[in-house]
Amino acid sequence: MKTFVKIVLPIVVIAAASAAAFVSVANRPQPERQPPKVATPQVDVITVQPGDYIVRAKTRGTVRPRTESTLIPEVTGRVVKLSPNIRAGEFFEQGDLLLQIDPRDYEAEVTVAASTLAQARSSLAEAQARADQARRDWKRLGEPGEPDDLVLRKPQMAGARAAVASAQARLAQAKLNLERTAILAPYAGRVLERNVDIGQFVSPGTVLAQVYAVDYVEIRLPLTNRQLEFVTIPEAYRDDTLGIRAPGPPVRLTARIGSKTHQWDGRVVRAEGSIDTQSRQVFVIAQVDDPYGKHASGRPPLKVGQFVEAEIEGMTLKDVIVIPRSALRVGGEVLVVDERNTLQGRRVDVLWSDERNVVVGSGIGAGERLVVTPLGSGMDGVEVEAREASLGEQSS
Repeated sequence: MKTFVKIVLPIVVIAAASAAAFVSVANRPQPERQPPKVATPQVDVITVQPGDYIVRAKTRGTVRPRTESTLIPEVTGRVVKLSPNIRAGEFFEQGDLLLQIDPRDYEAEVTVAASTLAQARSSLAEAQARADQARRDWKRLGEPGEPDDLVLRKPQMAGARAAVASAQARLAQAKLNLERTAILAPYAGRVLERNVDIGQFVSPGTVLAQVYAVDYVEIRLPLTNRQLEFVTIPEAYRDDTLGIRAPGPPVRLTARIGSKTHQWDGRVVRAEGSIDTQSRQVFVIAQVDDPYGKHASGRPPLKVGQFVEAEIEGMTLKDVIVIPRSALRVGGEVLVVDERNTLQGRRVDVLWSDERNVVVGSGIGAGERLVVTPLGSGMDGVEVEAREASLGEQSS
């Protein structure tokens, strides 16, 4: 009997526990099924409005003088005087004495030439007196007709006049050579390099100095075909007999010197007569007046050889929409958020673009919300949460 109980009792206990567990599992409450939640993407938008936009074509170039000259003597001699202004970097005014060659030999030539002229004039006066006396003698002797040229000493008179003319030319040449011993400044300028010193013997062909004008400087700026479409260039034409050209567009030059950025204002004055064969660009010439004048802001002078960034003012585009460059997608498309807060792709007509802005002529209307948040492809029709952002708060 005990053996039976030991065997049957565990089996009964296990069966009862299994039955209780089955009943509990079968009667457990069913969990409530919830639909999956989809996160709505949040995007930054700006409301676009049409307006006017001034095109500014950006380019760069190097400052060069409008006139650069090499000073070379026209006479031979020793340098006896140098102006303190004929040193590299010094300024001078038009007509200033820059260099003096020993004038004594040329002063002596002037004296000799003047003496020769005086003798020639004396000989001419003597020949004239003899000719007059010969005419009076002819009449006094009662000779018929007019006396011939030999009687009137016309050959001698011609020779005397030729001698006077020759002496005058020699005197003028001697004075000119004397003037050339003084090297005068041809214009207001600055010394780039000096190649002589006191006591040096110079002759025609010797390079004395390199100088350049300082009334204004020029900057040669390249423009692409796209930029030329929106920039008015003062062109020259063959039949323009009056030489009247419309003023060129303003240009602003920028250069960084040390830790500071400085600006100069100028104007485009002309275009070069050919297209560069390598870059296929047209070069225009910008002019900045008085580049070495002292400025109230303490701005440094615009030096020759300096590299500058240039911004040329172009046409004004009317009733266009300007959008951030980051809002333009590949293929010339943008994304807008419609009234149902869903994304729509739009292809726009790009009139002009630079590193910051894109000017749109059509494809997006006034009051529409433009997405400025970078998004991937395939977003058309996606519902979003739009947040109005200023230009300074655009997502990057």
